[in-house]
Amino acid sequence: MLEQHFLIEFDPERTLQEQTREHLVNLILSGNLPFNQPLPSSRRLAQLLGVSRNTIVLIYESLVDSGFLEARPRKGYFVAHDFRSPEAISTNVVHRSDDSSPNWQHRFRKKPSTELNIVKPNDWQSFEYPFIFGQIQHEFFPLEQWRDVARKSMSGHWNKYWLNDMVDSDDPILIEQIRTRLLPRRGIYVEPNEIIVTIGTQNSLYLLANLLCNTNTKVGVETPCFRDAFNIFSLFDSQIHQQPVDQDGIIVDERLDSCDYLYITPSSQVPTGAELSDPRRQSLLDMTVNQDLVIIEDDFDSEINMKLDPKPALKANDEHNRVIYIGSMSKSISPGIRIGYMVADEELISEIRALRRLMYRHPPVNNQRQLALFLSLGYYDTYLRKIREINASKLQRMVESVNRHLPHMRTTQEVNSGATSMWLKAPEGVNTEEVSWAAARNSILIEPGAIHFPIANPPKNYFRLGFSAIANHKIEPGIAALKKVFAQF
Repeated sequence: MLEQHFLIEFDPERTLQEQTREHLVNLILSGNLPFNQPLPSSRRLAQLLGVSRNTIVLIYESLVDSGFLEARPRKGYFVAHDFRSPEAISTNVVHRSDDSSPNWQHRFRKKPSTELNIVKPNDWQSFEYPFIFGQIQHEFFPLEQWRDVARKSMSGHWNKYWLNDMVDSDDPILIEQIRTRLLPRRGIYVEPNEIIVTIGTQNSLYLLANLLCNTNTKVGVETPCFRDAFNIFSLFDSQIHQQPVDQDGIIVDERLDSCDYLYITPSSQVPTGAELSDPRRQSLLDMTVNQDLVIIEDDFDSEINMKLDPKPALKANDEHNRVIYIGSMSKSISPGIRIGYMVADEELISEIRALRRLMYRHPPVNNQRQLALFLSLGYYDTYLRKIREINASKLQRMVESVNRHLPHMRTTQEVNSGATSMWLKAPEGVNTEEVSWAAARNSILIEPGAIHFPIANPPKNYFRLGFSAIANHKIEPGIAALKKVFAQF
């Protein structure tokens, strides 16, 4: 009867030893193993699970060392006394859905679930041609170097630091790396008290909107736009002004005069990839003073810009502290790291820090320290050079493939060399959401563009092809396969 508990569906992505130990621990903690019966012998359990006997012996011995099992001579392994009863408290309560339950729909003051959002499938890696934006090609990630900084961060010298609650502070080593290594590449030179670490770009925007926006606040955004930014500002009841963009970035004219804040992506506009021209950059900086405007500059992918002589950030020429600069490590290292940073006037950063403390105090300090070491030891710069070379090669392949198979869908003659995607336009009458469904059935992942137009009747024929996650040799056959899908429409 005991053997029925030892049926495990092993995950090929994880070690057998790890999964077997996890299963045994779950059985012990849930109280499903009788304390007065021995567990199957190492030989028998190895047969049941189809693993080596040495694996089971190691697991049993480690569970004895951890206090979960006790070994009795000539009798076998038994559940330890301290774990003979599950810790869960049992009750007789039966949950009912009736008139006495809360009416949550009536209680909600905000309903973010009703906002339209960018949808990306969780299984995007299973697609043969994943033209998805914002992800990475996993085989190029420097896992060995990241393991090294993880080990170093757990050494006796460092772990005394990150095990503690930092209250509202950030890792000083990471702040110094951002201040002296990352920001100067964008022409930005600030003091440590003008920098705060966040959990990525969206978190930075949420903190700003929470602190600065209400029904009387007018926020200008690009159209088409980064939809999550639009949703965040809308969530705090801001008046949203949508300003069109063209091949030179956001159009700067009198329509922006009444805005309190302007959110822009000048280095690589989302989603079109356009780079803001020099004249418009200067016009915006002049407008910040003349019209009492504050700019929120989202420089999300500046680190992977392939240009030999990239334009400095708007913040670099900000003489009056009217530009709030937002950076992120998601595009340059990995989207799963969820670490970003904000640079602004000390008074604003101080208030953001106080707000952040009420929300989550600070991003996990162990993650901050690992990133700080990754930067300080030079691993980041080595990885960055490789990614820039790879992306430059992919961009060339993308342009060549689109020119060969979908030339009539290009929206601009020149593609920003800092972009990691191409913004395309199908013929009028083509709904790219329907195209994306058909493409998915052929293992091609594309992103429909309508979501980036937050208007009543958005154009349905735009779409985006990201190339940071797809292998270089898959780009041309993927575009060729996509052409066949479009032929059906």
